[in-house]
Amino acid sequence: MKYSLNWDLDSLFSGGIHSEQLKTKLATTKTAIAALDDLLDRWDAASDAPHYQQFIKLINQLQAIEAGIGQAGLFISAVGSADFNNPDVAPMEAQLRDLATQSDNVSGKLKKVLVQVPDANFTAMLEQPALKPLAFNLQEMRDEGKSLLDDKTEALISRLNLDGKAAWSSHYDSLVATVTVPFHDADGNPITLSAGQADNNLLGNADPQYRAELLPAWEQAWADKEQLFADTLNHLAGFRLTEYAAHGTTDFLRQPLKDNRLSAATLATIWQVVDDNKQFLLDYLDRKAALLGKKHAGWQDVEAPLNLPGSQLHHFTYDEAAAFIIKHYGEFSPKMAALAQHAFDHHWIEAEDRAGKAPGGWMENAPETHESRIFMTFTGSPNDVSTLAHELGHAFHSSVMADLPYLRQDYAMNVAETASTLGELIVADANVRAAKTDAEKITLLNAKMDNPLAMFLNIRARYLFESRFYQLRQKKLVTPAELNELMLNAQKEAFGHDLSTYSPHFWASKLHFYIDDLSFYNFPYVFGYLFSLGIYAKAQQTGNFEDQYIALLRDTANMSTEDLARKHLGVDLTKPDFWLAGVKLIKRDVAEFMRLTDSLVK
Repeated sequence: MKYSLNWDLDSLFSGGIHSEQLKTKLATTKTAIAALDDLLDRWDAASDAPHYQQFIKLINQLQAIEAGIGQAGLFISAVGSADFNNPDVAPMEAQLRDLATQSDNVSGKLKKVLVQVPDANFTAMLEQPALKPLAFNLQEMRDEGKSLLDDKTEALISRLNLDGKAAWSSHYDSLVATVTVPFHDADGNPITLSAGQADNNLLGNADPQYRAELLPAWEQAWADKEQLFADTLNHLAGFRLTEYAAHGTTDFLRQPLKDNRLSAATLATIWQVVDDNKQFLLDYLDRKAALLGKKHAGWQDVEAPLNLPGSQLHHFTYDEAAAFIIKHYGEFSPKMAALAQHAFDHHWIEAEDRAGKAPGGWMENAPETHESRIFMTFTGSPNDVSTLAHELGHAFHSSVMADLPYLRQDYAMNVAETASTLGELIVADANVRAAKTDAEKITLLNAKMDNPLAMFLNIRARYLFESRFYQLRQKKLVTPAELNELMLNAQKEAFGHDLSTYSPHFWASKLHFYIDDLSFYNFPYVFGYLFSLGIYAKAQQTGNFEDQYIALLRDTANMSTEDLARKHLGVDLTKPDFWLAGVKLIKRDVAEFMRLTDSLVK
C-alpha cells in the first residue's frame, strides 16, 4: 500500500486560502451570529414554555455557528502550518478571531440569560428530549453566567483582549522569531541557529559535548532579550489577573481548574503522587548520566538520545509506520485500527518532510464534515511513529463523539490527552517489544522515558514556577532576575537538586507560558498522561476493554472529570490508588532499563 504524505484540504474548502467556499462560510457565519443575537434578545422563557421550541432553535444555531468557526479554523490553521510563510494566512486568522469574539459575546449573553431563567423553568427545559443530552453543558453555562458582568462590559473586555492577552501572545511569537543562537557546527565552523534549530539540537543531538557547549549559548540568547520577554509575560499575566479580579476572584487557579472540569483535591493528589514517586526517575537519570560518562545529567541530557554501540534503530518508511500503528492499535481496539486505516486512506495527514512547514505536530477536528486533520513532519524515527500514533489517538477520540451535539464534543484539555497518550503508549510498547538487540531496546526505552521525565519533573517545574510567578505578579511587576530565580528554584525542587546544569531562562523559551486563552498549560498534560496510564493498566487487567473505553471517551464533555472516572472506571481520583497503578507501569520500564544497563556501568 502506498499512502500519501500530504493531506487533502479540498474536502473542507476547495481553492486554498482564497477559497470562495471559505469566504462564503465566514460571511454566512457573521450573518448567523447577528441573527442569533437578535433571537436571544427576543427570547422569553415563560412564553416559550412548556416545550421551549425557540430555545431549542437558539441552542442549535449557537452550536452550528461554533462548529462552522471550528471548521474554518482548522482549514486556516492547516494552510498556515503546511505553508508557514504564506502571507495571506494571517489576515484570515484575524478575520476568524473577530468572528470567534462575536460568537463568544453572544454565548456569554446566553449564559447570563440562563441565570435569569427561574429554576423551575430551567429544570423543565432540561427535560425536553432535544435538550436532555445537553443538560450538563447548559447547567455549566448557567453557572458560568453567574460571574459575568453586564453585556457591554463583557463585550468590551473581549474586544480589549484582542490587543491584550491575544496581542501579547502574538508579540511573543514575533520576539521568538528574532532569537538567534551563534554557535558552531560539528566541525567547529561558526553558524547561527534559529530558536527552533537550537532547541532541537539542545535536546536531541546525540553528542553530549555538543549539547553541553550549546546550553550556555542557548541561555545567553534568551538572556540578551530577557527584558522584552519579561515585559511580555508580565503584561499578559497582568491582563489575565485584572480580568479575573473583575469577575470576582483572585484565585488564579480557579479558571484553569474550571476549564479542565477538575477539582483542586484531585490536582493536589496528582502532585503528591508525582512528588512521592520521582526518586526512581532520578535514579534513572543518574544511570543515564553514567552511560554518558557523567556523574549527574545536565538539563540538556534529560531528553537526549542514547547512542550505544549496536543501537541502530529501525528506520520506518511512512507505509511501514502506518501498518505498524494499524496493527498494534488493532490489538487494543479494532475500532481504533479502523479509524487509523480510514485516516491514511482518506488523506487526513500532512507528514511530508520538506522546507516551509511549521514545527511541531497537532490534530484538529473538522466538526461539520466529521473528519480530522493531522499535521507533523515524518522522518522515519520511532519517535515519529509514536507522534503519529499520538495524533491518531486524538482523531479517534473525536470520531467516537461525531454523532453527539456539538456542545457534547467540547472536552477539556486534560481529558483531551487521554486517547492520544494511550495511542502513543500502545505503539511505544510495541516498538520496545520489536527491538532486535539489548542495545536497541535500551535506546527505545530511553526514548519512551521522555514522557514520564517530562510529566514528573519538567512539567512539575513549570507548574511550580507558574504558581509562584502569579503569586508575585499579583503584587508587582516581576523582574527578569526574579523570573530566573523562580525558574531555577522550581527546576531544582522538581529535579531533586540532582542535575549538573539547569535552564533559568526556560520561562522565556517555553511557548506554553505565553498562550493567551489558557494559563497553566502544564498540569492537564500530567493528568492526561497518568489518566491514560491508569486506563492502560486497567485494560491490561480487564481484557476486552474497547466498549468501556469508547463509552468513557463519549462522556468526556458530559460531566466533571471525577464523575467521569467514577462512572466508567469505578475509581476516586482524589485518592492515590488509581494514579499509582499507572506509576507501576513506568517503574516496570525503568527496572528493565536498569537491568539491561547494569553491565554497561560496572
